[in-house]
Parts: sequence; C-alpha cells; structure tokens
Amino acid sequence: MPQLARRLFALPQDLEGAAQSWLEHGERTPRAARFASSVVLLRDSPTGLETWLAYRPGSSPLGVLAFPGGSLDAADDDPISWLGPSPQYWAEQMGTDDVGLARRHVVGAIRELFEETGVLLAGPDNASTVEATSTPEWMRARIAVAEQEKTLAQVLDKRGLSLRTDLLKSLVNWRSPDFAHRRFDTRYFAATVPLGQEPTLLEGKGVWGRWVNAAKAIEERNSTILGEEVGQENTVGRTLGELMVPGSEIMLEKMATANGCIAYLSYKRKAHVYQPTLVVEDGKMLLEVEAAKTTPGDPQRER
Repeated sequence: MPQLARRLFALPQDLEGAAQSWLEHGERTPRAARFASSVVLLRDSPTGLETWLAYRPGSSPLGVLAFPGGSLDAADDDPISWLGPSPQYWAEQMGTDDVGLARRHVVGAIRELFEETGVLLAGPDNASTVEATSTPEWMRARIAVAEQEKTLAQVLDKRGLSLRTDLLKSLVNWRSPDFAHRRFDTRYFAATVPLGQEPTLLEGKGVWGRWVNAAKAIEERNSTILGEEVGQENTVGRTLGELMVPGSEIMLEKMATANGCIAYLSYKRKAHVYQPTLVVEDGKMLLEVEAAKTTPGDPQRER
C-alpha cells in the first residue's frame, strides 16, 4: 500500500463562496451527502491509458470536468437481471456492511454510464455483451432513462439483457468537503468499453466529452489547454485542478503512471474513504487531501 501524504489542491471557483462562509461563521453540521456512483471508462492507446471525460454544467460535486456519474435513483433498488459477482461481494469490495447500498451503487454506476455515454455493461449471458449501442433506438432509451420515463431494468428486460457486473472494478470512495452546499458520497468504479460499443454524448444534454490521454492531461495540468478546448464560461482560463475535484485528479495521475488497462484494473486497492478538508495557507484557501503521491515534481500542489 503506498504511503499516504498530505497534498494540497486548488479550491474550485464555484466552492469559494461556501468555503468563505464556512470560515467566517465557524464550522457547522455539514449538509447530508447524496450517494452517487461514477465510472472511470478506460482504453489503451499507443501513447498510454485514455479515459472518457465530459463537461458537467452547473456546480456538480463531481467537478466541471468529470468521469460519467451522478446521484443514485430510487429505481436503482428495483429488481433487475444480474450477472457477475453478488451484491455481498460488492459490499466487501467497498468495505461496507450495507449490501443493499452496495447493490444500488453498482446498478447506479451502470445506469449513469449508459445515460451519459451509451456504453452499456450488459449482455444476454455472462460471456457476451450487447453491441452497437449508438443507434437512434438506443439514444431514445438513454433519454428515457435519463428523464426517468423508463428504468434501466425495463430497458434491459425488453431486450433480454442482464447487468454484467463482472465488467466493473471497484476503485475508491470520495466524499465532498463538509463546507460544500451540494455534497456527494461517491463510489468510483472502472470499466473498459465492451466490444462493438463507443461512447457518445447524450442528445440534447451533452456539451463536450472525449477520450483524454491521462499522461498528457497530467503533463499539461498547470496549463489551461483543456479548459480552452471545452470553451465554456466556467472552463476557459482554468487549469486542470480548477476543473476537476481532487479525487478525479488523483485517479487521473494514477492512470498516467499505469502500464495499460490491465495493470490499472489489477492494482490492489484497500477500501478507504477520502475527503478533502479546507485549509488556509498564505491567505489562500486550498483543499487538503490525505492520498498517495503518485507523480513527482508538482511542488505547487504537494507538500
């Protein structure tokens, strides 16, 4: 297990008001965190590991640029055809005794990934996955699920498909800082894209999203290149640390140093809850996280 170190990260601009209020009025009871799931989508490339990042409008607790994900829905509790490791297995992987919650996180992860990218971790049996999910029919299904007109269980049942939970890998648990007005308790998972599928933006909602080379993004972390490319009012002129929450940035670092998908997915992780805390250094508000240092030479962010 890598040694944990205290690390400093930029405070996202949309959290500055809440952070200032927290400091001025003293610490209070944090707002309740909503349970959420997020999926780090991976693929190998000649220049290293790539992951799918997308722009999130508003002030999402997942960040302005983030991996696919979002809040758990009530429908994530519905009966659903299930292949792969049991909910009990997932509870053990996540370090929780709440098997029902672990199950909801897995269903929510697969649902959110499908809504936001069209990538569907499902198949007719445990040896195959559905292909060609970029058709207009599948887009209609994605919109229906995203707008809660249909549940994921209904979409799968109609097509004789089951969740392929074996295609997910549990990563880490991140919680939003106590001072944030909107807080998530997020379980992150990883997955590779099934054969015959390719991520696409949700029609009418997606603004920007693409495969990003993890090593290149980390190398250019202090530039505003990615923010300029996204081209939104709250991305232009911002560095990677101002666009991503610390959890996402740290995961991107680990991808940058991993020797491909298999190496990244097979890395043994212990269940651990990470949560940034607010600190003030030299009159500047920053987020402090206890996490493993994975990339050298970024003194602006580490100590």
